Amino acid sequence: MTDWFAGRVAERYDDDREIASPEAVDPVVDFLEPLAGGGALELAIGTGRIAIPLAARGVRVAGIDLSPDMVAQLRRKSGSIPVAIGDMTATRVEGSFSLVYLVFNTIMNLTTQDAQVACFQNAAAHLQVDGRFVIEVGVPDLQRLPRGEAHRPFSVRPDHLGIDEYDVVRQGLVSHHYRIDDDRVERSATPFRYVWPSELDLMARLAGLTLEDRWGGWRHEPFTAESTSHVSVWIA
Repeated sequence: MTDWFAGRVAERYDDDREIASPEAVDPVVDFLEPLAGGGALELAIGTGRIAIPLAARGVRVAGIDLSPDMVAQLRRKSGSIPVAIGDMTATRVEGSFSLVYLVFNTIMNLTTQDAQVACFQNAAAHLQVDGRFVIEVGVPDLQRLPRGEAHRPFSVRPDHLGIDEYDVVRQGLVSHHYRIDDDRVERSATPFRYVWPSELDLMARLAGLTLEDRWGGWRHEPFTAESTSHVSVWIA
């Protein structure tokens, strides 16, 4: 798998105040903490944006991540959380957990259905009896995509232009970023595979998990037809 979070991406990941603010992080930790009495495993732990505050509440936390550079950023902040470097579809860590979680659309970084299915199976293999697997991911935004078009801007700011490019046949999505600093433009593009809630539920069933709850956000908002994302909980 390609490490899309190496180098400058890792270096500036925590600079995004929108996702790193207490307003963004605290509801996630509040949601996860009651499920983590038997320990928590974060898939794609990254810089520890969620894992470090969760561990600060006394939870035993471990992680898996593909990117050594992202984990290096975590190590600058905390050296106490064990992290295995590897693919979250197959990498194993010692022990079992009452919670495995995967946040911020990261299931879509797995760009094939087989890989997403394998991720569920790997999560289930780490769960204790009655343990939970929690995923946060966006609802595919195809209602805003006019028929025959493939591109939709999601960020238009003086310093950042973001455009999503859809492949509706293959459930593909490429997020194009153009970051502008005076007369310098830095371009990057990251591929994803968008996935529907019902498809995730089937992946869970294949891994021996059952849907327990689905919310419209970390504050237990109802999940409705208007929801742009969901937090789903499957039980072993």
